[in-house]
Amino acid sequence: MMESQLRISLTDQRKEKPDSSKLGFGIHFTDHMFMMDYTAGKGWHDPRIIPHGPLTLDPAAMVFHYGQAVFEGLKAYRNKNGEVRLFRPDQNFKRMNRSLARLDMPQVDEKFMVEALKKLISVEKEWIPTEPGTSLYIRPFVIATEPYIGVRTSSTYKLLILLSPVGAYYENGMNPVKIYVESHYVRAVRGGTGEAKVPGNYAASLKAQAEAHDKGYDQVLWLDGVENKYIEEVGSMNVFFKVNGEVWTPALNGSILQGITRDSTIQLLKDWGVPVIEKRIAVEELLQAYQNGQLEEAFGTGTAAVISPIGELNWNGHVMTVNDNKTGQLTQKIYDTLTGIQYGQLEDKFGWSVVVTE
Repeated sequence: MMESQLRISLTDQRKEKPDSSKLGFGIHFTDHMFMMDYTAGKGWHDPRIIPHGPLTLDPAAMVFHYGQAVFEGLKAYRNKNGEVRLFRPDQNFKRMNRSLARLDMPQVDEKFMVEALKKLISVEKEWIPTEPGTSLYIRPFVIATEPYIGVRTSSTYKLLILLSPVGAYYENGMNPVKIYVESHYVRAVRGGTGEAKVPGNYAASLKAQAEAHDKGYDQVLWLDGVENKYIEEVGSMNVFFKVNGEVWTPALNGSILQGITRDSTIQLLKDWGVPVIEKRIAVEELLQAYQNGQLEEAFGTGTAAVISPIGELNWNGHVMTVNDNKTGQLTQKIYDTLTGIQYGQLEDKFGWSVVVTE
């Protein structure tokens, strides 16, 4: 079993840890990382925890030319008692396998990956910040490494896991964000890679994101790529709307990422008896609900921000100010409950938390 083959090489040059009150997001990295190789005919092999450092790749490595790459994102949390927890890590590696399958890349052993991640976090647990709202961001990813110029799947790959102590994803924390509804550029279509977590999806969104920022907006809300009328997702989040007592969210349709925080939110709402409707949501229908005074709250869900309240939406010049640009009661309750479970402060009746160290 690969569990018994996992080797650990510790660095003798420890880095100075950053000020936990000034972490930012995705800036600092821990002393060690996980790495594993794949070779056709041999499978995944040589799992190891090694010092964090640069990779050496041939300039003809296929990831540079044909984009075979997938990634995941999850977090580790440490509470005041020093207990370290993960939140539904098995679901991240299940989703990684779905992304790998879409790009015709080799599957990973999900159980082994969870155990390897727990070992890596145990090695780096002192890097996990304890300030309110902070955590250890975890970035597993797989890249094609075969040096070959030609359009086919690679015969070799590397899987890595990086760790980064982080603060809030948005600088303004839980304050509502402003969202620009994109009507020109397209993120994904059914049958494409929209439901996979692949770098190309994000690269294709950068132009629209930059233009939205220039207009004073935090994020882009994408519409479907065929009719350009149905709401799909925000650049880094799934999206929810509380309309006349019901919570609406776009149904998974093959071009929307199957968010783990999205699924957790739906389970919470159903447990609380809040009506949840997964459906196609036309942006015109949302505007009509706003004009009728029925759009009560809006928020995004994702690993990075957990829950992000939406205070304003702009679609073709129609500005929708949601809940007086304040965080709604239901939005706050979801955030408080999810983070309470993640940090081990609230009962986890769903069995989502995985304790790494006690």
